[in-house]
Amino acid sequence: MADDLLVIIPTRGRPQAVPEIVKAWDDTEATAHVLFAVDTDDPELAAYKKHATALKGDGRVRFVFGKRRRLVGTLNQQAVKAAKQYRFLGFMGDDHRPRPAAMPWDARIRECLSGGPGIVYGNDLLQGENMPTAVAMTSDIVTALGYMAPPAMVHLCVDLAWKDWGVGMGRITYLGDMVIEHLHPANGKAELDAGYEEVNGAEMVSADSAAYYEYRDGGGLEVDLVKLRALVEEAS
Repeated sequence: MADDLLVIIPTRGRPQAVPEIVKAWDDTEATAHVLFAVDTDDPELAAYKKHATALKGDGRVRFVFGKRRRLVGTLNQQAVKAAKQYRFLGFMGDDHRPRPAAMPWDARIRECLSGGPGIVYGNDLLQGENMPTAVAMTSDIVTALGYMAPPAMVHLCVDLAWKDWGVGMGRITYLGDMVIEHLHPANGKAELDAGYEEVNGAEMVSADSAAYYEYRDGGGLEVDLVKLRALVEEAS
């Protein structure tokens, strides 16, 4: 079904990404729904609202406008709500672009996750198998944990946590031939704008790295893995 997978894209300061992402959906024949989550204090709010009006007729595309909660806060808020409706939930940054393949990427996600609780990710052409910088999971994971990403983090290192979840529950799939390209300054595919400067600055790197290691080594990850492994046992 077309309405069983929702991809949440928190976005700020990059309204030009909206038509590019919709075109990527068209080019890949994707039927997954996509939710653009926009901050009401975004300097580019008017441009985002213009795109929202223009795309009203596209049944795949939704917009939500709300208080700024940063990437993790926004993702978690929307994912918890969406988990009540969608079987599968995905995350992409506004700098990710799915690329065409023999089988549409969203169809492959559905196929991989249809067997029960789990996590799947593709090749972003930057981190590859190392990190799921874009990810999809069964929505029961979000329901069981109460979030889609550890809330102690603001923006960075959540991909490390997603991989920890999948490995720890024994239900993670990497699809190297499913390309969801990450257009990032680190690989020379994007300009260093204000958004990148904010989230890749020394202060953010230090804070989110510390939050991740505390989560991983301080007991938080193990608490979550107990819940995730229980999901797998219930489904088997």
